[in-house]
Amino acid sequence: MNMITRRQALGLSAGVAAALGLAACSSKKDPAAAPAAGPSGAAAASGAPMSIPTGTIDETFEGHRIQITVGPGGHHGMPMPVVKIDGNDLHIMPNADGTWVTVVNHYETFPDPISAARAAVRELQGADLVPFVAKEAKL
Repeated sequence: MNMITRRQALGLSAGVAAALGLAACSSKKDPAAAPAAGPSGAAAASGAPMSIPTGTIDETFEGHRIQITVGPGGHHGMPMPVVKIDGNDLHIMPNADGTWVTVVNHYETFPDPISAARAAVRELQGADLVPFVAKEAKL
């Protein structure tokens, strides 16, 4: 009797998984379908433009001062928000889907910079934000 080997079974299952993955990627999304929710519960619509605040934001949130201004161009000359918590810079990064992450909440996405800053304040739990400084490598 001709039996299939483990190697053949593994190759076959990998091929099927790859074919299903390609089929899922190439299928068109239904525009009526709701966008997927990220870990923060905020909807992250794929292909949505980044939400960069226009003007300045200056507010007090849970006893900490949050200031957001639009700074000079970041990557590819795009204007990037400059976020400060109590005068210290909070490094934020945009994702490809239009959401934002911070160095404080690196594994959680947020729909806009102000939501990311408020979450960072909550995560700090009253502690001060330490300035992000890159150290030089010693040879």
